[in-house]
Amino acid sequence: MKKALIISHSVQSAEALSQLLKIEYFTQISIAENSKTAKKLVENDEFDLICINAPLAEESGIELSVHFARVTRSSVVIIVPQKNADDVNDALTEHGVLVIAKPINKHLFHHYLQFTECFRMRMLTVNEENEKLRHIVEDMKIINRAKLLLITCLNMTEQEAHRYLEKQAMDMRMSKMQIAMQVIKTYEN
Repeated sequence: MKKALIISHSVQSAEALSQLLKIEYFTQISIAENSKTAKKLVENDEFDLICINAPLAEESGIELSVHFARVTRSSVVIIVPQKNADDVNDALTEHGVLVIAKPINKHLFHHYLQFTECFRMRMLTVNEENEKLRHIVEDMKIINRAKLLLITCLNMTEQEAHRYLEKQAMDMRMSKMQIAMQVIKTYEN
């Protein structure tokens, strides 16, 4: 189930974009007429694609696209008039926002959406890997803190402290992290 948010001050353009997205298997499509409504929708839901039909009634849509690229994991696409496309593209490429020029070519739109989906999936994979690494680093910090406590409180060497944590984990059938937490609880008071 793919979810999209269309932001467009033109009801007719929003409906045309909605039809294009349905062809691309987006089954849940929300429409906002302005940035305030769009931000509220994004606060309460997660979208695979955020599509801004620029300009909006009260703004260009450029700042909004940067905002969504920064605070969401959604693919962000901004559709701009042909005469502005190159300048907008130069401003938004570094933020990871895809710029599409009006009028929209249906065939190219299909390929743009495939590209954004591929890019989004790679980004999600990288984010997952970063989360795993962050947890590993946090675990290492706790284990090293426990080792330091064993070294300072029980006069162990670094190797002895390391071996102690491993042996306790094995003997008690617990993780090294759980043993480290117990050591910290015991010796940090």
